[in-house]
Amino acid sequence: MFLLILGALALIIGFATNTPSLEFSRFSRPLKVVGIILILIGLATSSIRQIDAGTVGVQSLFGSVQDRVLESGLNWVNPLVEVTEFDVKTQNYTMSGVQDESGQQGDDAIRVLTADGLEVIIDLTVLYRVNPTETPRIYRSIGSDYSNKVVRPITRTRIRDNAVYYDAVALYSTKRDEFQNRIYKTIESDLTKRGLMLEQLLIRNINLPASVKTTIESKINAEQDAQKMQFVLQKERQEAERKRVEAQGIADYQKILATGLSDKQLVYEQIKAQRELAASPNAKIIVLGGRGNVPLILNDK
Repeated sequence: MFLLILGALALIIGFATNTPSLEFSRFSRPLKVVGIILILIGLATSSIRQIDAGTVGVQSLFGSVQDRVLESGLNWVNPLVEVTEFDVKTQNYTMSGVQDESGQQGDDAIRVLTADGLEVIIDLTVLYRVNPTETPRIYRSIGSDYSNKVVRPITRTRIRDNAVYYDAVALYSTKRDEFQNRIYKTIESDLTKRGLMLEQLLIRNINLPASVKTTIESKINAEQDAQKMQFVLQKERQEAERKRVEAQGIADYQKILATGLSDKQLVYEQIKAQRELAASPNAKIIVLGGRGNVPLILNDK
């Protein structure tokens, strides 16, 4: 555009000085030639627009936004149009209580009231991107600052609207995934209507009031103690059962010995044991009780 303006000025000056009575009229023709060359170069450069990768271009001519979207690469356009680039890569918007982590100054965490009337502080990140085909409509209705005009207020509003259906403790523990899926669906619907695509919603942290945290910790400790006691009781029951089975086995064994062995069988077992002892290489003198309690002495010599 600068070359077009410079060429037009040179051309105008060339025609204005095309008067023989003027001393510098001899420069009229070179000025005209230079002006035409600059205009041609300006038209050529202004008609080619480079769009970087991951972005698209939206054309506007004298305030009128055109529907044709310029893709990444080189594009032929009207030299007079103004091209505004939109980032169509994945973007993130973080609302956090950590200083300078979010795009806003100070604490930007979301404070909500739950069903039991407690205030919960939520840190959250929204991953989204612009729908390339919807960029002309976004430029007309929203502009280029869609993150602050659309993403931030919609996210904060929908989280507050849905948090009232959950208790603080449930929101912190058992219902966290359900809550995240619920707000994802509502936020996705709102962003889609405005030409944006929600990719992921990340609840990074849920901070409960100090009193609720203390209550939860006490409850968790009590549950852990109860589980530990159940384990100890179960172990004691198993040990008692083991001892009972062992005692029953000993009693059954003694009962069998008392009722199942005859005198002849006992004599047989005694003779069998005596033979084994006599055959032992380490036994030199064996004294055994014989019949009628008379000892029987066996000597290997």
